[in-house]
Amino acid sequence: MKTQIDAVIERAIMAGKIVGTVVIVIKDGETVYSRAAGYADREVGKPAETRTIFRLASVTKPLVAATALALVDKGRLSLSDLARDYLPYFRPKRPDGEVADITIHHLLTHTAGLSYGADPKTTPPERMFNAGLADTDFDFEENFSRLSTFPLLAAPGTLWSYSIAIDILGAVIAQIEASSLDEAVRHHVTEPLGMKDTGFSLSDPERLATPYADASPSAIRMGDRHLVPDNDGNMLTFAPTRLFNPKAFQSGGAGMVGTAPDLIAFLEAVRRGGAPVLKDETAKAALLNQIGNIPRLGEPGQGFSFLGGVIQDTVLAEVPMSRGSITWGGVYGHSWFIDPVEGISAAIMSNTAVEGCLGAYPRDIARAIYDA
Repeated sequence: MKTQIDAVIERAIMAGKIVGTVVIVIKDGETVYSRAAGYADREVGKPAETRTIFRLASVTKPLVAATALALVDKGRLSLSDLARDYLPYFRPKRPDGEVADITIHHLLTHTAGLSYGADPKTTPPERMFNAGLADTDFDFEENFSRLSTFPLLAAPGTLWSYSIAIDILGAVIAQIEASSLDEAVRHHVTEPLGMKDTGFSLSDPERLATPYADASPSAIRMGDRHLVPDNDGNMLTFAPTRLFNPKAFQSGGAGMVGTAPDLIAFLEAVRRGGAPVLKDETAKAALLNQIGNIPRLGEPGQGFSFLGGVIQDTVLAEVPMSRGSITWGGVYGHSWFIDPVEGISAAIMSNTAVEGCLGAYPRDIARAIYDA
């Protein structure tokens, strides 16, 4: 395994596709691979280390989702609760004009009918909302009340659409806990798991990786506001400095930072039954498809769990993982998966968007893990 993964890492770095990376693989509870390579900051020659802290982007989502599930386990939240009962300002309408009944289950599974942005060319500034990556001075209410001015893509429970839903869930959690989202995630998830470097603020600024973006012939350093195209041709607005803005709402979908050792600790906790964060039955449910037969357009062979995508057909999904594996990533440059059948958890992190999340790099690492 080591030779195969090393070859993928070295090829990606030499080609300028990846600047810095940390990869950790655990099988049956034992660490079988752990390596940091490349640069945390290329321009000053600072090497990536296992302890390097990355902006997590959507790797934030499963941590916030697990916080919500922990509240369900404690009887403080129900999957059938309506989001508007906690957030009176959040009242988006169905396509037929009626206020939608959006539940916690809908938010967790991205079946609320929400989207991930509004077209700035056709949307007045006073209606634009922040999706968690760009900088903002909005708080939860200012941001999410604006969603009430947009019709949903579909009635809740009828369409899977990747969206700002986990940001809404984060606001619900903060309301229930009467605290910041950071404090809630720390109390219910990261502190019990010893994830000391994961949160909405930095434990050690000196260890923060510099973010880079795809470019030719090699990745370039991000500016304070950087536009990067994703695989669908959409332009993503990155604002690395958002992390340091105390006025920006804590984005449950994209706002945390963390390390590969912290992430693998979380993945292993879920794989091994959830303790000390979740009940065993809750952790098992978190690994199952939760959207029934609702298709994930553009993602054949995959359903969706409470934490990420679920592999239902390995041939259609074109992945080496077993059926029943769950996987997701973070657009700043990360990918992860849990394979319950093979007993594997993998954290594949980098400081290079979007290659480290949506490019060949994480796919090649996954294949190397299984080809060994």
